[in-house]
Amino acid sequence: MEPDARAEPTSPPPALPSDLRGDYSRAAADFSVSQDWDAYTQAEHALYRRLHARQSRLVPLYACTEYNRALASLDSSIAIPRFEEVSRRLRAATGWEIVAVPGLIPDDAFFTHLANRRFPVTVWIRKPEEIDYIVEPDVFHDFFGHVPLLFDAQYADHLYEYGKGGLKALRLNGLGFLARLYWHTIEFGLMRTPEGIRAYGAGLLSSGGEMPYAIDSPEPRRVDFDLMTAMGTPYRIDSYQPAYFVIESFEQLLEETAPDFAPLYAQLNSQPA
Repeated sequence: MEPDARAEPTSPPPALPSDLRGDYSRAAADFSVSQDWDAYTQAEHALYRRLHARQSRLVPLYACTEYNRALASLDSSIAIPRFEEVSRRLRAATGWEIVAVPGLIPDDAFFTHLANRRFPVTVWIRKPEEIDYIVEPDVFHDFFGHVPLLFDAQYADHLYEYGKGGLKALRLNGLGFLARLYWHTIEFGLMRTPEGIRAYGAGLLSSGGEMPYAIDSPEPRRVDFDLMTAMGTPYRIDSYQPAYFVIESFEQLLEETAPDFAPLYAQLNSQPA
């Protein structure tokens, strides 16, 4: 995608809530925007550094090796990263790039970006009073939580396949089940490693409270990953998760999500709600 080749601005469609924080008036047809890095204030960069420093103290203890290795190579702790600079490195590593977006975007736009190896990253950052919890994903969650693992080839391939699968799910009444899979893996997934259970889900990696809870607390269940179980298990958006799914490797995640999901959606849709 050429950075300046943008369609006419559009307003959020009815599928998105009307009270979203981002500025959708300047979004292109694919919901991309200019990052406008120079518009960030010193206070916003300072808040990003504060969030980065907090999580950087935790991820060596709780994150998977693939994540920690990539984060260390990014050198992204001083200021909100410039997306195009990181995209140049991503393209060389796994063929991915970052696309700036105003916030949450419609499912079809989101899946289309993933299916073209473009990861949508929100441009705005939370307010200081939201440092511990934010409802909508901001630039810190999207960048710190998601972007480092895009440098891992198997993880990156899985997310690419997920994007293609999402476009198919829109036609097969499978979107809700695919959303559960995303939540239980890409957002809140755990991995079994030689060092013990470690986090790879972005919602955990960017959270100061839930990442230690997911790994250390005796309260949640930690369940071996099973595709059908994950797609059939509802998730919580208002509290820590009661259960977390544990994979053995990104290779396992890629292999187990490779089959055609159409018969799985049919089976799940036939089950009692």
